[in-house]
Amino acid sequence: MRHCAWFRRARGDDMADTAIDRATFEALQQTAGAEFVRDLVDTFLTEAPLMLEDLRRAQAAKNADQFRRVAHSLKSNSNTFGALTLGAMARELELGGLDQTLKAGARPLDALALEYSRVAAALKDLRNA
Repeated sequence: MRHCAWFRRARGDDMADTAIDRATFEALQQTAGAEFVRDLVDTFLTEAPLMLEDLRRAQAAKNADQFRRVAHSLKSNSNTFGALTLGAMARELELGGLDQTLKAGARPLDALALEYSRVAAALKDLRNA
């Protein structure tokens, strides 16, 4: 099953992985400015948990279109900050669709939430640095 790699990453089996790719984050700061990036981080930290809830609601309602749209948004937003693992996990949800996720139960969304927790902690540290 494709989700197996997600679980290893979300559990922290590969400790060499970092939650945020520093080069991507620093490039964003250089392009957009540190203050604006702090605002973007705050917005992401507010909106991403809502997206995770929306994914769970879409899964429960078996709403494939909503599930795909939310996964796509989470993927794009994650990649903007260099949260590449979170972005890749959201991409798997987007491309795999609701049917694949339903077969796996709550595990993919639980793994996604765990990875988001890592990302949120790292973004808070970077925002306050």
